[in-house]
Amino acid sequence: MSTFLFDKTVFGPVMSRRLGVSLGINLLPNNRKICSFDCIYCECGLNGELGDKESVMPSRDDVKKALEDKLISMLKENLKPDVITFAGNGEPTLHPDFATIIDDTIDLRNKYCAEARIAVLSNASRLHKSDVFNALLKIDDNIQKLDSGLKETIIQLDQPNYPFDLNKTIEQLKAFNGQVIIQTMFVTGEVNEESIDNTGLENLEAWLSALDQIQPDSVMIYTIERDTPYNSLKKVSLTLLKEIAQKAEKRGFKVSVSG
Repeated sequence: MSTFLFDKTVFGPVMSRRLGVSLGINLLPNNRKICSFDCIYCECGLNGELGDKESVMPSRDDVKKALEDKLISMLKENLKPDVITFAGNGEPTLHPDFATIIDDTIDLRNKYCAEARIAVLSNASRLHKSDVFNALLKIDDNIQKLDSGLKETIIQLDQPNYPFDLNKTIEQLKAFNGQVIIQTMFVTGEVNEESIDNTGLENLEAWLSALDQIQPDSVMIYTIERDTPYNSLKKVSLTLLKEIAQKAEKRGFKVSVSG
């Protein structure tokens, strides 16, 4: 399928299935994906597949100016975002100035749209960095990926490009003391003649056990909506997503479902 890159540092606003009217911030290059995961379902394609390897990340000042200009422009049109979302062409916490950019964003939010939330969509790969961890504690929606409670399934789906340790990741997520939202992509299909399915009983029981340990504020579950790098991946039905949600709700978790 056809995938794409975000070609601006600040993009939108767009209507997000999970967050409402979202103004996006891409801290990665506008013509290249950079990520510590290489998820088989990523709408931005696989790492190295698109873009210019010589491209650079926007500077802290560039991000601040682009966001302020956009917020001023929106206010002139009597528009305000529900949420300012760090997403884009890869993992936002890889930016070396991530923590200070969060501080700038909080200041600009307070100045121009005080009721808007600030969200970060992250894969939880940089939680060992104290500046990243502490910055995430300052925002409204700290959304961290956990696609399974089984290491082998996460490696299959997310393809981390570092020595992935699920137990350490769960411990780091626990350290937020509930100030975290867990986001899980459910998908089935086949990639390179290998069956893909994180909706089975073993995966779900391990995932629920991980949630029991992490005790997140809430859980977001969803399935693919846009094009992915592989035509063989399939959406999970809304019916099945709701059944999975009910299992988590019975454990006491607040769950939102996007089919």
